[in-house]
Amino acid sequence: MELRHIRYFVAVAEECHFGRAAERLHIAQPPLSQQIKQLETELGVQLLTRSTRRVELTPAGARFLERARGILAAVDAAADEAGRVASGLVGKVAIGFTGSATYELLPTVARALREEFPGIELELEGEMLTPRQVEALHDRSLDIAFLRPPVRDPELNVLVFRREPLIAVLPEGHELAGRKSVPLAELQTEPFICYPSQHRSVVYDAVFDACQRAGFHPSAVQEVAETSTLVAFVAGGLGVALVPASVRHLHITGATYRPLSGTTEEVELAVATRAGEDSALLARVMPRLRWLLGGGRPAAR
Repeated sequence: MELRHIRYFVAVAEECHFGRAAERLHIAQPPLSQQIKQLETELGVQLLTRSTRRVELTPAGARFLERARGILAAVDAAADEAGRVASGLVGKVAIGFTGSATYELLPTVARALREEFPGIELELEGEMLTPRQVEALHDRSLDIAFLRPPVRDPELNVLVFRREPLIAVLPEGHELAGRKSVPLAELQTEPFICYPSQHRSVVYDAVFDACQRAGFHPSAVQEVAETSTLVAFVAGGLGVALVPASVRHLHITGATYRPLSGTTEEVELAVATRAGEDSALLARVMPRLRWLLGGGRPAAR
Protein backbone atom coordinates (compact mmCIF):
# COMPACT_ATOMS: atom_id res chain seq x y z
CA MET A 1 0.00 0.00 0.00
CA GLU A 2 1.30 3.42 -0.97
CA LEU A 3 0.21 6.89 0.07
CA ARG A 4 -1.17 7.57 -3.41
CA HIS A 5 -3.53 4.58 -3.04
CA ILE A 6 -4.98 6.21 0.07
CA ARG A 7 -5.33 9.61 -1.63
CA TYR A 8 -7.02 8.02 -4.64
CA PHE A 9 -9.46 6.08 -2.45
CA VAL A 10 -10.41 9.17 -0.42
CA ALA A 11 -11.12 11.13 -3.63
CA VAL A 12 -13.35 8.37 -5.04
CA ALA A 13 -15.14 7.89 -1.69
CA GLU A 14 -15.84 11.62 -1.36
CA GLU A 15 -16.94 12.11 -4.98
CA CYS A 16 -18.85 8.80 -5.18
CA HIS A 17 -17.87 8.82 -8.84
CA PHE A 18 -14.71 7.62 -10.62
CA GLY A 19 -14.90 10.24 -13.36
CA ARG A 20 -15.18 13.22 -11.01
CA ALA A 21 -12.49 11.76 -8.75
CA ALA A 22 -10.15 11.36 -11.75
CA GLU A 23 -10.69 15.00 -12.70
CA ARG A 24 -10.00 16.07 -9.12
CA LEU A 25 -6.78 14.06 -9.08
CA HIS A 26 -5.75 15.12 -12.62
CA ILE A 27 -5.35 11.54 -13.82
CA ALA A 28 -7.23 9.36 -16.30
CA GLN A 29 -10.11 7.25 -15.05
CA PRO A 30 -8.83 3.76 -16.07
CA PRO A 31 -5.58 4.02 -14.06
CA LEU A 32 -7.60 5.31 -11.09
CA SER A 33 -9.94 2.31 -11.22
CA GLN A 34 -6.91 0.02 -11.45
CA GLN A 35 -5.26 1.62 -8.38
CA ILE A 36 -8.43 1.20 -6.30
CA LYS A 37 -8.64 -2.48 -7.29
CA GLN A 38 -4.99 -2.93 -6.27
CA LEU A 39 -5.80 -1.38 -2.90
CA GLU A 40 -8.75 -3.72 -2.38
CA THR A 41 -6.59 -6.69 -3.35
CA GLU A 42 -3.90 -5.56 -0.92
CA LEU A 43 -6.43 -5.26 1.92
CA GLY A 44 -8.36 -8.38 0.98
CA VAL A 45 -11.70 -6.56 1.34
CA GLN A 46 -14.14 -4.76 -0.95
CA LEU A 47 -14.20 -1.05 -0.18
CA LEU A 48 -16.60 0.14 -2.88
CA THR A 49 -19.65 -1.12 -4.71
CA ARG A 50 -19.83 0.06 -8.29
CA SER A 51 -22.76 0.62 -10.61
CA THR A 52 -23.11 2.41 -13.92
CA ARG A 53 -24.40 5.51 -12.15
CA ARG A 54 -22.93 5.54 -8.67
CA VAL A 55 -20.11 4.36 -6.42
CA GLU A 56 -20.95 3.56 -2.80
CA LEU A 57 -18.89 2.63 0.24
CA THR A 58 -19.18 -0.77 1.81
CA PRO A 59 -19.19 -0.89 5.64
CA ALA A 60 -15.49 -1.80 5.46
CA GLY A 61 -14.92 1.09 3.07
CA ALA A 62 -16.67 3.57 5.35
CA ARG A 63 -14.42 2.60 8.27
CA PHE A 64 -11.33 2.66 6.06
CA LEU A 65 -12.28 6.15 4.88
CA GLU A 66 -12.20 7.44 8.49
CA ARG A 67 -8.72 6.03 9.00
CA ALA A 68 -7.52 7.16 5.57
CA ARG A 69 -8.52 10.77 6.24
CA GLY A 70 -6.64 10.64 9.54
CA ILE A 71 -3.55 9.26 7.81
CA LEU A 72 -3.57 11.99 5.17
CA ALA A 73 -4.12 14.69 7.80
CA ALA A 74 -1.21 13.31 9.83
CA VAL A 75 1.06 13.27 6.78
CA ASP A 76 0.14 16.85 5.89
CA ALA A 77 0.73 17.94 9.50
CA ALA A 78 4.09 16.16 9.55
CA ALA A 79 5.14 17.89 6.34
CA ASP A 80 4.06 21.27 7.71
CA GLU A 81 5.88 20.68 10.97
CA ALA A 82 9.04 19.57 9.16
CA GLY A 83 8.96 22.80 7.18
CA ARG A 84 8.47 24.86 10.33
CA VAL A 85 11.39 23.07 12.00
CA ALA A 86 13.60 23.63 8.94
CA SER A 87 12.67 27.32 9.07
CA GLY A 88 13.46 27.57 12.78
CA LEU A 89 9.86 28.30 13.74
CA VAL A 90 9.47 25.31 16.07
CA GLY A 91 11.80 22.92 17.88
CA LYS A 92 13.72 22.61 21.11
CA VAL A 93 16.66 24.64 22.41
CA ALA A 94 18.65 23.36 25.40
CA ILE A 95 20.39 26.09 27.41
CA GLY A 96 22.74 25.67 30.37
CA PHE A 97 23.61 28.26 33.00
CA THR A 98 26.58 28.42 35.32
CA GLY A 99 25.67 28.65 39.00
CA SER A 100 25.70 32.41 39.47
CA ALA A 101 23.87 33.04 36.16
CA THR A 102 21.06 30.70 37.22
CA TYR A 103 19.43 33.20 39.58
CA GLU A 104 19.64 36.38 37.51
CA LEU A 105 20.08 35.46 33.85
CA LEU A 106 17.97 32.30 33.54
CA PRO A 107 14.65 34.04 34.34
CA THR A 108 15.47 36.94 32.01
CA VAL A 109 16.44 34.68 29.10
CA ALA A 110 13.47 32.35 29.62
CA ARG A 111 10.94 35.22 29.63
CA ALA A 112 12.42 36.90 26.55
CA LEU A 113 12.59 33.72 24.45
CA ARG A 114 9.13 32.49 25.46
CA GLU A 115 7.59 35.84 24.50
CA GLU A 116 9.34 36.13 21.15
CA PHE A 117 9.42 32.46 20.10
CA PRO A 118 6.26 30.76 21.45
CA GLY A 119 6.74 27.78 19.13
CA ILE A 120 10.14 26.93 20.59
CA GLU A 121 10.42 24.54 23.53
CA LEU A 122 13.03 25.63 26.06
CA GLU A 123 15.01 23.04 28.02
CA LEU A 124 16.85 24.91 30.78
CA GLU A 125 19.43 23.59 33.22
CA GLY A 126 20.99 25.67 35.96
CA GLU A 127 23.89 25.26 38.37
CA MET A 128 26.24 23.82 35.73
CA LEU A 129 29.98 24.22 36.12
CA THR A 130 31.78 25.42 33.00
CA PRO A 131 33.63 22.12 32.25
CA ARG A 132 30.32 20.24 32.31
CA GLN A 133 28.76 22.80 29.97
CA VAL A 134 31.62 22.42 27.50
CA GLU A 135 31.09 18.63 27.52
CA ALA A 136 27.35 19.10 27.03
CA LEU A 137 27.91 21.36 24.02
CA HIS A 138 30.11 18.72 22.44
CA ASP A 139 27.69 15.84 23.09
CA ARG A 140 24.82 18.08 21.89
CA SER A 141 22.80 17.83 25.10
CA LEU A 142 23.19 21.64 25.23
CA ASP A 143 22.81 24.08 22.35
CA ILE A 144 23.72 27.26 24.24
CA ALA A 145 25.79 27.66 27.40
CA PHE A 146 26.21 30.62 29.73
CA LEU A 147 29.61 29.95 31.27
CA ARG A 148 32.76 31.43 32.73
CA PRO A 149 35.80 31.91 30.45
CA PRO A 150 38.52 31.11 29.75
CA VAL A 151 37.32 28.34 27.42
CA ARG A 152 40.06 27.52 24.94
CA ASP A 153 38.25 25.25 22.51
CA PRO A 154 38.41 25.89 18.74
CA GLU A 155 35.16 23.96 18.25
CA LEU A 156 33.18 26.51 20.26
CA ASN A 157 32.23 30.13 19.69
CA VAL A 158 32.51 32.02 22.99
CA LEU A 159 31.19 35.59 23.30
CA VAL A 160 31.99 37.50 26.49
CA PHE A 161 29.20 39.93 27.39
CA ARG A 162 29.93 40.85 31.00
CA ARG A 163 32.64 41.32 33.58
CA GLU A 164 31.55 41.36 37.20
CA PRO A 165 33.44 41.81 40.47
CA LEU A 166 33.67 39.31 43.27
CA ILE A 167 31.66 40.18 46.36
CA ALA A 168 31.64 38.75 49.87
CA VAL A 169 28.89 36.56 51.31
CA LEU A 170 28.74 36.73 55.12
CA PRO A 171 26.46 35.33 57.81
CA GLU A 172 24.02 38.02 58.95
CA GLY A 173 25.53 38.11 62.44
CA HIS A 174 29.12 38.43 61.24
CA GLU A 175 31.02 41.37 62.70
CA LEU A 176 31.79 42.70 59.17
CA ALA A 177 28.20 42.36 57.90
CA GLY A 178 27.31 45.86 59.11
CA ARG A 179 29.90 47.57 56.94
CA LYS A 180 29.21 49.03 53.51
CA SER A 181 32.19 47.14 52.10
CA VAL A 182 34.50 44.43 53.42
CA PRO A 183 38.32 44.56 53.23
CA LEU A 184 39.34 41.21 51.76
CA ALA A 185 42.41 40.99 54.01
CA GLU A 186 40.12 40.93 57.08
CA LEU A 187 38.68 37.58 55.96
CA GLN A 188 42.01 35.77 56.14
CA THR A 189 41.19 33.96 59.40
CA GLU A 190 37.72 32.90 58.24
CA PRO A 191 36.79 29.43 56.98
CA PHE A 192 35.89 29.67 53.27
CA ILE A 193 33.09 27.99 51.31
CA CYS A 194 34.21 27.57 47.69
CA TYR A 195 33.29 25.97 44.41
CA PRO A 196 34.99 22.62 43.69
CA SER A 197 38.70 22.67 42.96
CA GLN A 198 38.55 19.29 41.19
CA HIS A 199 36.98 20.77 38.05
CA ARG A 200 39.15 23.91 38.19
CA SER A 201 36.20 26.25 38.52
CA VAL A 202 36.98 29.70 37.11
CA VAL A 203 35.49 31.33 40.20
CA TYR A 204 37.52 29.02 42.46
CA ASP A 205 40.70 30.21 40.76
CA ALA A 206 39.60 33.85 40.90
CA VAL A 207 38.88 33.60 44.63
CA PHE A 208 42.27 32.13 45.43
CA ASP A 209 44.06 34.62 43.18
CA ALA A 210 42.31 37.52 44.93
CA CYS A 211 43.16 36.16 48.37
CA GLN A 212 46.77 35.61 47.39
CA ARG A 213 47.07 39.20 46.21
CA ALA A 214 45.53 40.28 49.53
CA GLY A 215 48.35 38.46 51.32
CA PHE A 216 46.80 35.18 52.47
CA HIS A 217 45.73 31.72 51.41
CA PRO A 218 42.22 30.61 52.47
CA SER A 219 42.27 27.91 55.11
CA ALA A 220 39.67 25.36 56.19
CA VAL A 221 38.08 25.38 52.76
CA GLN A 222 34.80 23.52 52.27
CA GLU A 223 33.82 22.88 48.66
CA VAL A 224 30.28 22.72 47.23
CA ALA A 225 29.13 22.50 43.60
CA GLU A 226 25.87 24.49 43.71
CA THR A 227 25.72 28.23 44.30
CA SER A 228 22.52 27.92 46.32
CA THR A 229 24.17 25.39 48.64
CA LEU A 230 27.25 27.59 48.96
CA VAL A 231 25.17 30.59 50.08
CA ALA A 232 23.07 28.37 52.37
CA PHE A 233 26.24 27.13 54.09
CA VAL A 234 27.30 30.73 54.68
CA ALA A 235 23.84 31.57 56.02
CA GLY A 236 24.22 28.64 58.41
CA GLY A 237 27.41 30.12 59.82
CA LEU A 238 29.79 27.55 58.33
CA GLY A 239 32.07 30.15 56.77
CA VAL A 240 32.30 33.03 54.31
CA ALA A 241 32.52 33.06 50.53
CA LEU A 242 33.49 35.18 47.56
CA VAL A 243 31.10 34.98 44.61
CA PRO A 244 30.36 36.90 41.39
CA ALA A 245 28.18 39.95 42.01
CA SER A 246 25.19 38.45 40.17
CA VAL A 247 24.76 35.92 43.00
CA ARG A 248 23.20 38.69 45.09
CA HIS A 249 19.97 37.97 43.22
CA LEU A 250 19.78 34.74 45.23
CA HIS A 251 18.03 35.61 48.49
CA ILE A 252 18.62 33.16 51.35
CA THR A 253 17.68 34.11 54.88
CA GLY A 254 20.77 34.51 57.04
CA ALA A 255 23.18 35.49 54.24
CA THR A 256 24.40 39.04 53.58
CA TYR A 257 26.18 40.31 50.45
CA ARG A 258 28.81 43.07 50.68
CA PRO A 259 31.17 44.65 48.10
CA LEU A 260 34.86 43.93 48.59
CA SER A 261 37.54 46.52 49.16
CA GLY A 262 41.19 45.78 48.66
CA THR A 263 40.68 43.83 45.42
CA THR A 264 39.57 44.52 41.87
CA GLU A 265 39.21 40.83 40.96
CA GLU A 266 36.58 40.25 38.27
CA VAL A 267 35.24 37.24 36.41
CA GLU A 268 33.78 37.12 32.90
CA LEU A 269 30.45 35.71 31.82
CA ALA A 270 30.05 34.48 28.24
CA VAL A 271 27.60 32.71 25.96
CA ALA A 272 28.95 29.74 23.99
CA THR A 273 27.68 27.72 21.04
CA ARG A 274 29.19 25.11 18.73
CA ALA A 275 31.31 26.61 15.94
CA GLY A 276 29.85 26.08 12.50
CA GLU A 277 26.38 25.32 13.89
CA ASP A 278 23.87 25.32 11.00
CA SER A 279 20.65 25.08 13.02
CA ALA A 280 17.93 27.40 11.68
CA LEU A 281 16.50 27.48 15.19
CA LEU A 282 19.71 28.86 16.71
CA ALA A 283 20.05 31.25 13.80
CA ARG A 284 16.79 32.85 14.98
CA VAL A 285 17.46 32.66 18.72
CA MET A 286 21.06 33.87 18.93
CA PRO A 287 20.52 37.39 17.49
CA ARG A 288 17.80 37.94 20.10
CA LEU A 289 20.12 36.74 22.85
CA ARG A 290 22.97 38.94 21.65
CA TRP A 291 20.63 41.95 21.67
CA LEU A 292 19.39 41.00 25.13
CA LEU A 293 22.94 40.66 26.44
CA GLY A 294 24.10 43.94 24.93
CA GLY A 295 26.37 42.71 22.18
CA GLY A 296 29.57 41.28 23.62
CA ARG A 297 32.98 40.47 22.28
CA PRO A 298 34.73 37.24 21.27
CA ALA A 299 36.61 35.58 24.12
CA ALA A 300 40.38 35.31 23.93
CA ARG A 301 41.54 31.89 22.78
